[in-house]
Amino acid sequence: MASTRFTNEEREKITILNLAIAGKITNAHAAKQLHLSVRQVQRTKANIRKVGLSGIVHGLKGKPGNHRILEATKETALSLIKEKYTDFRPTFATEKLQEHHDISLSEETTRRWMIQSGLWKARTKKQSTYRSWRPRKDYFGELQQFDGSYHLWFENSFVDEKGNPMEVCLLASIDDATGKITKAGFAANEGVHAVFTFWKEYIEEYGKPLGIYLDKFSTYKINHKSAVDNSELMTQFQRAMKTIGSALITANSPEAKGRVERLFQTLQDRLVKELRLVNINTPEDGNKFLKEIFIPKFNEKFAVEATKEGDVHKQLFKEEKRNLDHIFSIHETRRINLDFTVQFKNNWYQLAEIQPTTVRAKEKVVIETWLDGSMHFSLKEHYLNVIALPKRPKKEKINPIILTTHKLNHKPSSNHVWKNFKFGKGLTSEG
Repeated sequence: MASTRFTNEEREKITILNLAIAGKITNAHAAKQLHLSVRQVQRTKANIRKVGLSGIVHGLKGKPGNHRILEATKETALSLIKEKYTDFRPTFATEKLQEHHDISLSEETTRRWMIQSGLWKARTKKQSTYRSWRPRKDYFGELQQFDGSYHLWFENSFVDEKGNPMEVCLLASIDDATGKITKAGFAANEGVHAVFTFWKEYIEEYGKPLGIYLDKFSTYKINHKSAVDNSELMTQFQRAMKTIGSALITANSPEAKGRVERLFQTLQDRLVKELRLVNINTPEDGNKFLKEIFIPKFNEKFAVEATKEGDVHKQLFKEEKRNLDHIFSIHETRRINLDFTVQFKNNWYQLAEIQPTTVRAKEKVVIETWLDGSMHFSLKEHYLNVIALPKRPKKEKINPIILTTHKLNHKPSSNHVWKNFKFGKGLTSEG
């Protein structure tokens, strides 16, 4: 099994189980990180000891499921529903398929198929006004509540060019299990750049949290004069968190993430006064004060012990460490023109003749804008060689067909067989 190519998820599982086998962490600790039961961890450890690392790979990997319903059955069922039971509820349609056509399905399978084909509209329950208290998570690093708050954190001392007091956004994360402020910092807004900078620094310091709880960056936030790109932020942030394997949980109301909301209520009282006492009136000085003085004092006073001992942040692989700039960058897609130019934000870029991979016109290239402002053009997991153009290039009548790892300068000789070939005469029946 040494040649098996493990996925990142499987490699992470191997790392955690090896720590458990070596006795460096408990089975309960490993189970929490892997989202498994303790008995599943024990069985997998025994399997690894018996057959090696292949013991973590499911026996059906790469094979169709034993209980998979045939595609022909699905097509027949949907055809019958469209023809005879189009206005039936999924439960009733399931009964009729069994009763009249000998097609045995579960109600949930029928419902899912009908929703996918547009025959049934998924219904959502109305939000109740009653909200029950949710207990804290068990481990430090299991869930981080994250949000931003616009406020006159520096009271009237931080002003714009016209002398008007400016609200600044404070980004903060609080650990659900301990109530500990894990990170906080002032930023201009809750835009992609600020949020990505925050979480890149967080992960470099702590590792990857198992989950992040935040709101949907909905319209009430975008109404603030300093708020930007909320819809794009969610798209980019979801992609980044999915890449590193941290679950993203979005709250439908401020009450759902009450700990971070209450944190900001406390900070708007305490932090403002603390900043005033030490005469800090800029975000830069404020960030230094937060990290070195305020957060340690706050956590010492207000943080609590987690229910269970241990830190379940997942550590970065070497490959992930190398790719942090790629992960926490803004990804946007553009199409390559026939002359191998790319237009992006009113600027034009020319792809060089020699590239690390084959490039064809009309392919889509991913443009990554890194946190340092640099741009990188990515295609097929390669970064392309690009030249910035001063203006839009003139249209050329003849363009290269492809770009590749070498110059396309080969010319066949004048007596080459294909230059003298005539249809019906160039080849004999003997070949």
